[in-house]
Amino acid sequence: MKIEILGMGCPKCKQLTANVEAAVKEMNVNAEICKVADIDKITEHGVMMTPALAIDGKIVSAGRLLNKEEVKKIITGEKS
Repeated sequence: MKIEILGMGCPKCKQLTANVEAAVKEMNVNAEICKVADIDKITEHGVMMTPALAIDGKIVSAGRLLNKEEVKKIITGEKS
C-alpha cells in the first residue's frame, strides 16, 4: 500500500503526516508513506485544497485534517 500526503508543509500537513504514521503503526500495516510537496504533482492529482491524502493513487481526502481514527477507517476501507 502506498500512502501519499499531499501538501506544502503547513502545520495541518505535518499533523496529517503524524496521524497517518501513528495509524499505520498501530494497525501494523505494511505501507510506504510519501510526502508530496511539489505543487505541480499535487495539482496533477486534481487537488485544489491541502492537506490531501491518497492511497494507492486514489485521493481519499482533501482540504481537511483527518485524525488518526479517521485515517484508520479509510485504510480499513481500502483493504476490504
